[in-house]
Parts: sequence; C-alpha cells; structure tokens
Amino acid sequence: MEIKKNIGIWIRVSTDFQVQGDSPEHHEERAKLYAKAKDWNVVTIYRLDALSGKSVMGYAETKRMLKDIADGTITGLIFSKLARLARNTKELLEFSEIFRQHNADLISLAESIDTSTPAGRLFYTMIAAMAQWEREEIADRVAASVPIRAKLGKSTGGSASFGYKWQDGELVLDGKEAPIRKLIHETFLQTRRKKTTAQLLNEQGYRTRNGSKFTDTTIDRLLRDSTARGTRIANYTKSLAEKKHWKLKPKEDWIEVKCPQIVSDELWNECNAILSAQHSKRAVKGPKASHLLSGFVYCDCGNKMYVFTETPAYKCKICKRKIDVEDLDAIYHEQLKSFFLTNSDYNSLNSDAQKNIKEKEELLKLMQAEYDKLYKQVQLQTDLRVNGELTKEDFAKFYKPSEQRLRQIEKQMPEIEAEIDFQKIQSLSIDVIVEDGKELYNKWTTLPFEEKRSIIEEITNKIVIQADTIDISLAYLPEPHLLSNPGKKQRFNRGS
Repeated sequence: MEIKKNIGIWIRVSTDFQVQGDSPEHHEERAKLYAKAKDWNVVTIYRLDALSGKSVMGYAETKRMLKDIADGTITGLIFSKLARLARNTKELLEFSEIFRQHNADLISLAESIDTSTPAGRLFYTMIAAMAQWEREEIADRVAASVPIRAKLGKSTGGSASFGYKWQDGELVLDGKEAPIRKLIHETFLQTRRKKTTAQLLNEQGYRTRNGSKFTDTTIDRLLRDSTARGTRIANYTKSLAEKKHWKLKPKEDWIEVKCPQIVSDELWNECNAILSAQHSKRAVKGPKASHLLSGFVYCDCGNKMYVFTETPAYKCKICKRKIDVEDLDAIYHEQLKSFFLTNSDYNSLNSDAQKNIKEKEELLKLMQAEYDKLYKQVQLQTDLRVNGELTKEDFAKFYKPSEQRLRQIEKQMPEIEAEIDFQKIQSLSIDVIVEDGKELYNKWTTLPFEEKRSIIEEITNKIVIQADTIDISLAYLPEPHLLSNPGKKQRFNRGS
C-alpha cells in the first residue's frame, strides 16, 4: 500500500483587511482542495497573519515549518504564490535549498509550480542556477584581494593551522600547540601508523584545538600540511558554498609563503615518504562493477535479485530464477518506446486539457463578476437599513438571498481555482515528459552510464521477473484520470 504524502499549508496575508479571493480562509481552502486532488494528507497549517514578508526566516511559524521539514513531519508545502512564501530572492533561495536537501516539495499554486512533478523540478534547477550566480558574484568581488594578501603573508580567511595562530595579521607559533604538532611527526616516524599515532597522543592526554580526540584522518592531514616545515600554501582553494564547500584552484595560482618552522625538512620529508608509499599500496586498481538496473530488480517471490561475481546475471537466492544483465538492459531500453505518449496522443490530450482549463477560467470570471455585483447590493441594502430607508421586513426579504448566494460563491470559487491549479500543473508535467522523452530512446545507447543511471532512478518504480513475463513499472506517467489508458505497468514476455 502506497503511503500518502504529508504536507503543510502556508498562509501569510499581511494586510489588516482582506477582500474576497485574498483572505486566509480562501487560500487555505484552495490549498486543501489541491492536496485532496493529489491524494495528500494535510497535517498542519502555518499561519502568519498581518506579518510582513520582507523577511520571514525569524518568525516562529517559519522555524516550526523548517523543523517539520527537517524531521520529516511534512514532505511538502503548499502556498498561494511565491511572494507569500518569501518576498526577497535571498530567502527564496534559502527555502529552496533547504527543501531540496530534505527531499521536500514546494507547491506554488499561482505560478503552477509543484516540485513533486517532472515539470516542477525545473524550478529547483532554475533556483539553483540563481543561487550559484549570486554566490559567484559575491566571490568575484572578493577574489581579487586574496592573492595579494596571500603574497604578503596575511590571513586570507579561515583558522590558522594547528600549532600556529594569527596575531596582529601575522602567522606565529602557538606555544601550546606547536610542541604537539612536532610530537605528531616524531611519533609517526617511529610507529609508521596513523591510527597508532593518534592512539598514543590520546592516551597521553593530548587533544585537538576543539577538544576532540585525534583520529587517523587528522593525523594524515597534519602530516601532509607543509606549514610545519615553514612553507604555508595560500590561495589554493576556491569556495563553492555548497556541500563540497571548496575545490582546488590550478597549481599555478597557489602561493607559497614562508612562516615559522616547527619540524625540520628532513623529518617532514621522511613522514610524507612513508605516507606516499602506504597510499600507493592501497590504491584501488579499478572501479567496482556496477549495473544500470541494480536495486530495482525483484523476483515475483518478493526477494530482490542481485548480480553475483561469477556471472553477469540477476539471480534470486530463494527461487534460483535468473536473467542476464544484457537481456534485461535491452528489454528496459525497449520499454522506453512505449513509456511516453505518441505525438497524436499528446496533441489530443493537451488540447482537451487546455479547453477544460479555459472553460473553468471563464466560469471563475463569471462567478467573480456575480460576487462583486452581489457584494455591492448587500452593502447598499445595509446602508439603506442603517439610514432607516428600508424596513426590517424588506431588509430581510432582499438581504438574505443575496447573502446566501455570496456564501455559496465564496465556497465554490476556491474549488474551481483548485481544479484549475491541478490541471495546469498536470498539463505542464505531461508536456515536460513528452518533450524530454522524444529523443531519449534514440540517444540511450550513447548516454554515459551515470546519466542513464540517474534517469532510471528518476522514472523507475520496480522491475519484477516472473517465470514467463517481466513487469516493468515506471513512475512518471500522466495521472490516470487524464488518460483513458495510462498503462503504468508494461509487461514483456521473456524470450520474446
């Protein structure tokens, strides 16, 4: 049984009064109806009433929402428009990055963005590009000063290497850490083992700068750092502001700066010669064998099938059923032919969808016009009654039907808007699927392994190997109610 997606609804209306179509209740109802159409669970609502959108990160409701995203309480957030989530680009980028890190989705109804769909995932791509551009702009503004400061021996940011400290802009020895840095080299030269060196230092009560125990990784880094022999390397990395944090610059950009020496050249060279020899012995001879469909292949008995070293075939340990890797790869390739809609199917489907959307939008306009007219009538009747120009009986006679119709329209409008939201997003998703899939089959054999694997991970649910047939279930097809025969699962006869 498929687990339903848990989502939250984000409501922020900053004005002290709201007209119909912009009230918190209207936004909430519209979002709930969209969630219902997607068969999602609404587990919580975040309300930010009469709060400015200039900066929302500090609000209590924002912090609650981000905590729910982080711990998995919700895996998606619906809101009426991007401006309701964040009005400044910086915070929108931050939200996007946080949601992407936790595999959570952003759903903006006004902009027809739903990142749980193929089309919506383009939004993450665009936002990531914007964030990268912004980071590079900032980096470019400060990059020019880094080589100059490095050549002068000044700090270019970051902490001083263990054994040193920055003092009045100069790198000097740290009286407490420098002896430990020297001891690391001397101990390693005797033990020739990084873990043993770390263990001996820890047993003697020595700790790193932040109070942690030494590890073999820390020992390796400090032994290789040339600062200890009096040569500090600067301007050798570039910040990416991403998960990898930095990358190495070309060696011609590196700058060597003289600094106080902790160990002799001879001691440093001996230690690094040992490290290089050990690394050479452990070097991996070649990449491990991997297969395109690994992790998605199951036997119909329910067990996952694996490729074992003795033969290139997926095997079930329980049933002993097997299928050659090459054969299954070829069958999967063939499946891509029928996975996407034909041009005629798509044109017909898209035409029907656009017609339906247009009809709903026209109906919405008519209802809005009727609402505006009734609202004025109710206001006029109320004024006449207050001024004594309308009796109590006549007021009840004229006011009640108008007021009842207003309430009906207020209920119906978000329902129609939710239908339009859903159909627009579904239509965009189908468009992306079809356009991206037109050339996929022909290009498949020329794609690098990594690209093919990433596509498989995106669109594949499960592949079940049976005695005579193979069931391939792919993930991203148009919703069943948009097609008369969606065919999410494709069955192939084995040996055909």
